[in-house]
Amino acid sequence: MTSHGHKMGSGGPTKLAATTGAPGWRPLAVLAVLVVAAHALLLQASPAHLGNSPNPAGKTFTTRSIQAVPAPVAEAAAAPVTASKVAKIAQNTLKKPSNQPLHQQTQAQTAPETIADASLPPAPPDPPAPPPALELPVESTAAGTVTQTVATLPVEPKATAVTDIRLPGSVRLQYKVIGLSKNMNYHANAELAWNTDGESYQAVMKISAFLIGSRSMTSVGKVTASGLAPTRFADKFRSELAAHFEADKGKIIFSANTPDAPWIDGVQDRVSVFLQLGGMLAAHPAGYPPGSNITFLTIGPREADSWTFVIDGDEALDLMDTPMTALKLTRKPRKEFDQKVEIWFAPSLGYLPVRSRITQQNGDFVDQQLTQISKLL
Repeated sequence: MTSHGHKMGSGGPTKLAATTGAPGWRPLAVLAVLVVAAHALLLQASPAHLGNSPNPAGKTFTTRSIQAVPAPVAEAAAAPVTASKVAKIAQNTLKKPSNQPLHQQTQAQTAPETIADASLPPAPPDPPAPPPALELPVESTAAGTVTQTVATLPVEPKATAVTDIRLPGSVRLQYKVIGLSKNMNYHANAELAWNTDGESYQAVMKISAFLIGSRSMTSVGKVTASGLAPTRFADKFRSELAAHFEADKGKIIFSANTPDAPWIDGVQDRVSVFLQLGGMLAAHPAGYPPGSNITFLTIGPREADSWTFVIDGDEALDLMDTPMTALKLTRKPRKEFDQKVEIWFAPSLGYLPVRSRITQQNGDFVDQQLTQISKLL
């Protein structure tokens, strides 16, 4: 028995272990395949979405993701409102119809436009007003109509009355000219041709320079008991500008279309004024001592101005290679951009103008001095 039992103890347990041990890899693989297949069947039978109920029509649903958009931050809090933004808001506002009354709409639109203008460059300054002597005041009546008054002269020295005059006979005066313009010196020639028959006159002042051309100023008119009475003054350089003296209408008209000037007795132009001065000095030299004044309303090509000459006194000059004494008069500037005019009259030549010097505000000048004198037939 012992021997039989031993066999069972040694061989039996070994065979049982082989029969009842852990299963092999093939049954496990088959089981895994069955589990995957079962899950696949369950997924196909379940709804495609995770909602509360299955898709009743069996349709396929497409899912999408929605991203939350942050709430906009108020623009006014991020940056100050500029004038350009106000202008844009105002423009969009004006495009929208409004049920407000017309006058309320106008008031609402005015403010944005005004603010928008603040971002623009300032408007150019208004052009300067015409001289007071040429202003035509405009007045409004109670009925709303506008009337235009007659041009009036500003408060200025009164024109000097002419008590006696002695004008020279017809003569031609020739001058040499020395000038300064834009820091450059130049030389030119000038001529004053004075022609009269005792009842009418013509005076032509002409200056010419090489490569520059010529400029002429011409005065024509009548000779009266008070001296020269111009009827036309012309200033010509390439084109001509003229002033017409209409004594019967009490005005002076300019071809430049500038406002009319009032005509007054004794008015002169920029050429006749020098001959009128010489005639007054020749007729009564003792009546104009040094320090006294002679005033004229003087007409240029575009406007009227008051010219007052101060008697400075005698000066010694050397003209035409001849020493002579001349009486100097000066017209001093009264306002900005006025010219300083100095003129010398020679008593030995019947108070003809023998020298003149005109100085601009910037220092430019033209100085003409007598070189030759001849009578006109």
